[in-house]
Amino acid sequence: MTGHIHEECGVFGVFAPENTDVAALTYYGLYALQHRGQEGCGMAVNDDGLITSYKDLGLVSEVFTSQRLRELGQGSIAVGHTRYGTTGSNARANCQPMVVNHIKGRMALAHNGNIVNASELRRTLELQGSIFHTTSDTEVISYTITKERLTTPSIEAAVSCAMYKIDGAYSLVLMSPSKLIAARDPHGFRPLCYGQTDDGIYIVASESCALEAASAHFIRDLEPGEILVFSKDGVKSMREHCNTAPRTSCIFEQIYFSRPDSIVDGVSIHEARIRAGHCLARRHPVEADVVIGVPDSGLDAALGYAQESGIPYEVGFIKNKYIGRTFIAPGQSTRENLVRIKLNPISSVVRGKRVVMIDDSIVRGTTSARIVKLLREAGATEVHVRSSAPPFMNPCYYGVDIDSRDRLIACHHSIPEIAQIIGADSLGYLPVEDLCYLVGTKCGEGYCSACFDGSYPTQVPAEGEKNRFEFKISEGKNP
Repeated sequence: MTGHIHEECGVFGVFAPENTDVAALTYYGLYALQHRGQEGCGMAVNDDGLITSYKDLGLVSEVFTSQRLRELGQGSIAVGHTRYGTTGSNARANCQPMVVNHIKGRMALAHNGNIVNASELRRTLELQGSIFHTTSDTEVISYTITKERLTTPSIEAAVSCAMYKIDGAYSLVLMSPSKLIAARDPHGFRPLCYGQTDDGIYIVASESCALEAASAHFIRDLEPGEILVFSKDGVKSMREHCNTAPRTSCIFEQIYFSRPDSIVDGVSIHEARIRAGHCLARRHPVEADVVIGVPDSGLDAALGYAQESGIPYEVGFIKNKYIGRTFIAPGQSTRENLVRIKLNPISSVVRGKRVVMIDDSIVRGTTSARIVKLLREAGATEVHVRSSAPPFMNPCYYGVDIDSRDRLIACHHSIPEIAQIIGADSLGYLPVEDLCYLVGTKCGEGYCSACFDGSYPTQVPAEGEKNRFEFKISEGKNP
């Protein structure tokens, strides 16, 4: 786990009334969802029941060249995925979509989230003869659905039956030879929405920004527990899993994950972060000369802080947009140089000034310390750090890469101690009780904040390590 929380995954699906360039549409959608996962990506294209797929490690622009897109060809259905893994190592085999061949036909599945009972399900499936080729919980989902498909009349019925057995966070897009299925877990942890182009093509995506990238008009979010079936017969909604659990959408979508131009469950991400900044200014005022945000998700909260406090807002950092995650610094001996390459303060904005620096979160404190140091070297006389997230106190089991209290700075130090560690003149966090203002609900209602307050909406797994399946395999045990 690095100094910042990692993104999770992005899913994308296309259903067209006739063959068209669904690979290109999927490419545009995945590009828009790149912020949700930068380890790897993939897509599968369905041409009259023939499924062609490709996936690999790297960014969308690296994996899908124009030649690769031509090889995938045209089709009427497609699913795509951008990955940051919260279960399973960073290996090509763990990239998605996962394609399964079984007696009832082929299936391609892409998943965003984390299954809390994956270990138990996997062990049961292995004892029944299933052979796993990856260490991702997505393969557990695919095998669970495949098993149900053997005794159900349709792929959507199999998905519905599988949802009774799968516990945790999941937004799914699934492609059969003739249908596109979208499903969201009953808690609604992860976002999922759909829209339609002027040509009648349906698009499913993790965020509304990806609909726009594919020239689709937003229709609505899927309800928690809802299954949508896209076929030549139209769109069918299955709601037997709706209202079976309280809605607990991940609040970190508003704080960090989602793109500012997205609308998630009716809430503008940009406006939610503006409200976070307002709350921070009221809770943690300070005399200062300028407010700046750490790109990208700290920018909107910084604007909100400036609006509420009356302190001028300025662009204080320039972020290098041309560095992908595959960047390697020759002879690199410290991570500090990488921070300098990716992020640079604008000296004329901060020199000789008291600066309020807004960041989306503080995990271990190492990245925050480096950024504060950059500001001081650029001439800032004071640096007051404000976090638009509360202190991280607990692991997340629903798709956020926080798997150990040992690596969370707030679990081991007081706020004044953290301020001293990162070199800040003062430090303030968004209070847990103010999270409701981001989404416009009552305190603790409609969202999950377990990583901050420990109130988990499901049973938590006995083992939560990201690479738990690799550990067991290396120890010669059955996961």
